[in-house]
Amino acid sequence: MSCGAGLLALCVSAGTGWAQTSPPPTSQSEPGQSAAVPTTRVFGSDAGLVLNFIKPDKTADFEEMVGKLKAGFAKTTDETLKKQAAGFKVYKSSEPFGPNRLYVVLLEPTVPSSEYELFNMLLRTMTPEEQRAEGAQEMWKRYADAFAAGLNKLSLVPLGGA
Repeated sequence: MSCGAGLLALCVSAGTGWAQTSPPPTSQSEPGQSAAVPTTRVFGSDAGLVLNFIKPDKTADFEEMVGKLKAGFAKTTDETLKKQAAGFKVYKSSEPFGPNRLYVVLLEPTVPSSEYELFNMLLRTMTPEEQRAEGAQEMWKRYADAFAAGLNKLSLVPLGGA
């Protein structure tokens, strides 16, 4: 599947699926407990896109978050996360998108009934010690501050059955 600029322009101008990014965890987890963010990004199709609008001066923070997520995928023992990682690709637009930068998360294939909210996924890759580590709360704040606006979540269905 390829994602053309025309599709992105259409998706964004249509304004479908706007939602605010979920906040990162705000309190320290108890040992052995996860501070999971509520489920908000489940796809009802075999492919999906998440369009992330990132502040131009915060792209390094967003890219750091994506890097940590990919590193977490590599070390996770969670079978669902492993399946999600297999279809997880992130693209950065070459051009500015209005005053912001656009990052497209392409998910193909998606994992049925699985959560694709980025903060939640990253949290699930972290050990309890990593979640409580010095600087973790500041990291979550930096990552949340990188988002300029809501985002579009699009479940995609191929035309013609292919």
